[in-house]
Amino acid sequence: MEDTPATGTRDAGAHQATAPATGVSALPAEEVERLTADVVAALKTVYDPEIPADIYELGLIYRIDLDDERNLEIDMTLTAPGCPVAGEMPTWVENAVAAVPGVGNVKVAMVFDPPWTPDRMSDVARVALDWY
Repeated sequence: MEDTPATGTRDAGAHQATAPATGVSALPAEEVERLTADVVAALKTVYDPEIPADIYELGLIYRIDLDDERNLEIDMTLTAPGCPVAGEMPTWVENAVAAVPGVGNVKVAMVFDPPWTPDRMSDVARVALDWY
């Protein structure tokens, strides 16, 4: 999945949907594109209650892996390991993405390596947080 300047999202090495381990997907390219766009839209509905920007624009999504059965594995992080919603946010992400039509099972893993930094934020998040 490539981020486009039109969305105000920048690719900082995160936000990548990857093909299955074989590198070749049995899903049609158009289906992968549609699912990717819909998953990103769903991720953009999830907010940290203390930050006025969604988790996707904040750069908290490190990896999105779609397999041939439309199952997703998502690696995400937090702005700080001690975040008060650390236990709840993966469930919010799972629920939002699982509601996307055509998505199979969703597995969300919380990771802290590499640590999140403000460099991962998109321009949209920087403006929302007045960090430009």
